[in-house]
Amino acid sequence: MTSLLVKSVEMSLLIDLSSLTIMSKMSDQQFYEFCRTNPELRIERTANGEIIVMPPAFADNGNRNGRIFGQLYVWSETDGTGEAFDSSSGFTLPNGATRSPDVAWILSERWNALSPQQQASFAPIAPDFVVELRSSSDTVMSLQEKMEEYISNGVQLGLLIDRKNYQVHMYRPNQSPKILDKPESVSCEPEMLAFELKMAKIW
Repeated sequence: MTSLLVKSVEMSLLIDLSSLTIMSKMSDQQFYEFCRTNPELRIERTANGEIIVMPPAFADNGNRNGRIFGQLYVWSETDGTGEAFDSSSGFTLPNGATRSPDVAWILSERWNALSPQQQASFAPIAPDFVVELRSSSDTVMSLQEKMEEYISNGVQLGLLIDRKNYQVHMYRPNQSPKILDKPESVSCEPEMLAFELKMAKIW
């Protein structure tokens, strides 16, 4: 029986499938079935086909993430130009990676251009806006790499929230990341008109 090479990445598991002769890289359908048969796991896939298995979010981090999504959802329903997604949503980026940002938002015209079958899977689309909230098991470097991947694949605005250092890293295409130190709020204009993320209950 062929075994998997499992690497430790903080508290995540990186499963390298490159040694498998029958399935050196999971197809989209195989990855979908793998996720369906392991619903208790948070699973992502890199552009190289490596499978990353993450532990469930700690309660405190989940609470903060819910507050971020709550603000986005309320704004999105009022604004009416896009759709908000929580951390359980997976998206297949143009480079082939499947990622699940902690929070995401997509313009309605882009979301509605997908077929119902695409929407019901790991939708082949890069969100317009993403948020990654650093947990105790995350390194800043790993999240910075993920944010760079998002931006290079079409994301227009990304926020990396580092609660440990009270910083927000803002990412936009063709710009160097902007780091905000302990901001009271973060304006997401011009990409998202009138959306301002209040940070008091997120820290």
